[in-house]
Amino acid sequence: MTTNSARKRAAQLPPMGWNSWDCFGGSVTEDEVVANAEFMAAHLKAYGWDTIVVDIQWYEPNPGEHRYNDVADPVLDAWGRQLPAPNRFPSAKDGSFKPLADRVHALGLKFGVHMMRGIPKKAVELDLPVLGGDTTASRIADRGNACTWNPDNFGIDHAAPGAQAYYDSQVAQFAEWGVDFVKLDDVLHPPTQAVEIAAYSEAIDRCGRPIVLSLSPGKALSLAHLDELRRYSEMWRISDDLWDDWYGLKEMFQRAARWAPHQEPGSWGDADMLPLGHVGIRAHVGEDRLSRLTIEEQRTMLTLWCVMRSPLMFGGHLPDTPADTLELLQNAEVLALLGNQGSREVVRDHSLVVWQADLGDADACAVFWLGDEPADLEVHLADVGSAGRTSARDLWEGAEVPVKDGAVRLQVPAHGAKLLRLE
Repeated sequence: MTTNSARKRAAQLPPMGWNSWDCFGGSVTEDEVVANAEFMAAHLKAYGWDTIVVDIQWYEPNPGEHRYNDVADPVLDAWGRQLPAPNRFPSAKDGSFKPLADRVHALGLKFGVHMMRGIPKKAVELDLPVLGGDTTASRIADRGNACTWNPDNFGIDHAAPGAQAYYDSQVAQFAEWGVDFVKLDDVLHPPTQAVEIAAYSEAIDRCGRPIVLSLSPGKALSLAHLDELRRYSEMWRISDDLWDDWYGLKEMFQRAARWAPHQEPGSWGDADMLPLGHVGIRAHVGEDRLSRLTIEEQRTMLTLWCVMRSPLMFGGHLPDTPADTLELLQNAEVLALLGNQGSREVVRDHSLVVWQADLGDADACAVFWLGDEPADLEVHLADVGSAGRTSARDLWEGAEVPVKDGAVRLQVPAHGAKLLRLE
């Protein structure tokens, strides 16, 4: 048995990685996973990026490319547990993700999978036995508590004898495969599925491997659940799916401000994936495209995510990443802000938003301009809690910024950001 504290140690900093959803939806293949893992190992691992996550429906031989099929037909074992579809993941011909996980691990990376809460409807229809539970799938299914947007599973009636055994057996199999990270979905839409989350967390603690648990999707998530979220998981979404449009990014500012004071090592509010680079290849939203966010908007996104200490999960097909976007992902000084000692929004005045972060021996000051035209701004350090600091350096540009009369003067592009280290 592992412990929750071991999982927390595995997520002392916000996790950083790649997830297949934004570029491949539910239809990613083994070759595509490997291509992204190899790119990450070659170009991003040195900067802290280390996790590869296979998103939804890896157990479906023929998933819909732009929408879910009406009826799910997953590959299952004799105990009703999902197995990788071998036509998409050839190394899983014996029913195991271990060969793929081993390949990812050999690159010095971690391997993760997505899971829907509950038990497959197909397992319930076949009334398959539950390993270690002395029961069957139909006896533990909660048919009235199914996901409203995905056809895969029924909920689980956790009051039914043997119900916990299903999650225990599923997660034990993940541990055997070498899974390091699980994204558990459909547990944070109101009402929050607190019993499901607790049961899944218990299964991880019993499996003997410190698997990091990430919860989704997070629409209208309330701070009322903070204690439970911290107790049972290492990261949780604070929004619904975020895509590559300025309006969605602008909306994230208020959520980030609300959750940032509650970030702590091992327990992270997640502002969602970074829909950057080549997205929509076979995803469920939009056409095949490069991210519609301008490079300034992309810099704004990375700045906000890092200063609030959100996990970073890149959504584009990494081998196709434009050079200017890749450069953002390789800025070690900016990414180091994920380890700051606390951050907060200190100014919100029309289109001006300013954040301050404690770096221990220095401060970070993120100046965001949400307006549609460039702006010349004067920011007084006293207003951001940094009175007495006498030097400033732009972490994106690497240039010194003069401090005069306790203020800095900045030219900020439309929808742009400046990120300063103040000493």
